Amino acid sequence: MPTTELSAGVLEYEDTGGDGPVVVLLHGLAMDGSYWRKVVPELSPDHRVVVPTLPLGSHRVPMRPDADLSSRGIGRLQAEFLERLDLRDVTLVGSDSGLFQFAAPLARDRVARLVVTSCEAFENFPPGLPGRAIHLASKIPGGIAAVAASLRLRPLRRTPATLGRMTKRPIPHEVTDRWFQPLIGDPDIRRDLTRYLRSVRPGDMLEAAEGLRTFDRPALVVWAGEDRCMPLAHGRRLADLLPNARLVEIADSGTFLPEDQPVALARAIREFTEKPLA
Repeated sequence: MPTTELSAGVLEYEDTGGDGPVVVLLHGLAMDGSYWRKVVPELSPDHRVVVPTLPLGSHRVPMRPDADLSSRGIGRLQAEFLERLDLRDVTLVGSDSGLFQFAAPLARDRVARLVVTSCEAFENFPPGLPGRAIHLASKIPGGIAAVAASLRLRPLRRTPATLGRMTKRPIPHEVTDRWFQPLIGDPDIRRDLTRYLRSVRPGDMLEAAEGLRTFDRPALVVWAGEDRCMPLAHGRRLADLLPNARLVEIADSGTFLPEDQPVALARAIREFTEKPLA
């Protein structure tokens, strides 16, 4: 897997290459780029798809000890990633984590379109029971280490406090093994995740949403119709807030649209990117 050196450290990424429109897919907490493993094959025949693994707990290369891993710091890191790879006219796709909301205004000169899929937003930060549980654990000395130890037990990964409410269908264990192994095995990865979680402030996403009011490029909000962690009302609020957005609801899916409805999500993204820019 290729890597790039950024101010915070080394990021791994996947890049399908090609001359098609550039789509950058961003994942959320405690997962890596394989979150998009079902969507990439759907888009790659006619798009260049780039998928970075962000330092959110499933990265394999620890960040520098002085790296800014706050919400705003991760947003700047995403914008820096686009610049370092010299990606232009990007369709930036955010999912689960709302951190792309910080990156989109910063990378305005490189982001031509924004796709928002079910994600933390507004007052829902940390989001739902899983978000609140891991955020609380980060405040307790050794809390993230205890969470990581519990994730060795595969049945615990499907409880409401972890991934149980995020999808309608169980995520294969071999996928969650990949997501959680860095957190289980590397104290420096746990350090990075703890630093991010301890930086979280309840007002961060409200401020980020306000920043999106000035993002006047085309935007598509795609929300899961049966999301139990990210309220559908927030998808509608984001669509109303973005000046040039429309909303699509996808049925029979939990928060993780790339897991439950990858074909429908890829179709919505493709139809969006095929429309000429105004």
